Amino acid sequence: MGTVLIPLRAFWDLDLYRWWMWQGLHQGVWPVLDGDWVYPAGAVLPMLLPALVDAVGTQPYAVAWSVLITLLDAVAVVVLLRFAGRPARDGAVRGEVVPPARDPAVGAWWWLAFVLLLGPVAVGRLDAVVAPVVVVALAVALRHPAVASALLTFGAWVKVAPGALLLPLVLVLRRPWRDLVLPAAAVCVVVAGVVAAGGGLGHLTSFLTEQGERGLQVESVAATPFVLAGIAGGIGGEPVRVVLNQEITTWEIAGPGTAAVAGALGVVLPVALAAVTALLTWVRLRGGDRLDTAGFLARGALLVAVTLILANKVGSPQFVGWLAGPVVVGLARPGAGGLRSWRVPAVLVLVVAGLTQVVFPIAYDGITAQQAGPSLVLVLRNVLLVALAVTVARDLARAGGAGSRATGTPGAREVSAPAA
Repeated sequence: MGTVLIPLRAFWDLDLYRWWMWQGLHQGVWPVLDGDWVYPAGAVLPMLLPALVDAVGTQPYAVAWSVLITLLDAVAVVVLLRFAGRPARDGAVRGEVVPPARDPAVGAWWWLAFVLLLGPVAVGRLDAVVAPVVVVALAVALRHPAVASALLTFGAWVKVAPGALLLPLVLVLRRPWRDLVLPAAAVCVVVAGVVAAGGGLGHLTSFLTEQGERGLQVESVAATPFVLAGIAGGIGGEPVRVVLNQEITTWEIAGPGTAAVAGALGVVLPVALAAVTALLTWVRLRGGDRLDTAGFLARGALLVAVTLILANKVGSPQFVGWLAGPVVVGLARPGAGGLRSWRVPAVLVLVVAGLTQVVFPIAYDGITAQQAGPSLVLVLRNVLLVALAVTVARDLARAGGAGSRATGTPGAREVSAPAA
């Protein structure tokens, strides 16, 4: 679909990546090194590798990119099959109740289904690079937490979102300074050093402000009421329209209140992440030594990922790819609750993926034209994302309660040591 059938619709971003790399290779003008950039500096690496094959032709670059993503996914599956079913290394986490080994191939098969249902954006976006990185990091986290920390930090220097998955990881580590902080800091030093050597240190954090002026993207969850108002005729007699932001080539919703909502989400997102962190901390303390650490880590990562989508004014369809890694590892190593405990979130994410492919690229023209049918598909997708967040939060709360009842003592005492 991305290289032959509908390349301009499905893989348009890849041509932008190719153009940036062509500028670097043929004109000596590199993102970050020679100016502010919308992505973190680490994103240059995956964009550059296909350009070494061909930075001139659109189709050869897209094919080379697809091969790169396929190889990364294959490596992630190999790691998943090797590590996900194993118990944690002694001392890596404190007091883990080690469940019996499971068949990690279940997670791999689910991932294949997810990629098929999500469609071209599961491959033809930068987020496709970080998906296998997250799978590997979560698969090895309990045995090699320092490796997981380094991988998630590198992922954050490619597309930001993986860095937030360090939140649940830090809560299960016995030695968070050694196993999380130092590896993460080392990766940051390496990235900053490479950028500084290229003369771009002043642009290193430009990605944090480059998209600050964006409006409310039509696919975002927060835009859902305005999408409904748009197909119903407007708000208070004023129209609600879908407009193209020419500067960054995204479709945004415009009408009474949309600018205020977009501005408020800048505050809502960190507050939502703080609330998720508080919930994860409560579950960890209450669960104590009886908490299934593997399940907690995977569910915590999934809750963080879906929160990043829900509280974001940017609702790009490829963001759904952030949900894959935690579910893949959760299914591969489901813990004491078995596969049944992951059935609902796994099915919900697959349905969300399928609906997202309908939203983009299949029915996207209908959504931007505010046609009722395609717009209602988008609304349903967004409602299911909210349902997913509620489901995962409920499962986490139950896990904490079950762990506390199993010990017969208050969970907070179980992890009162400073290492918690």
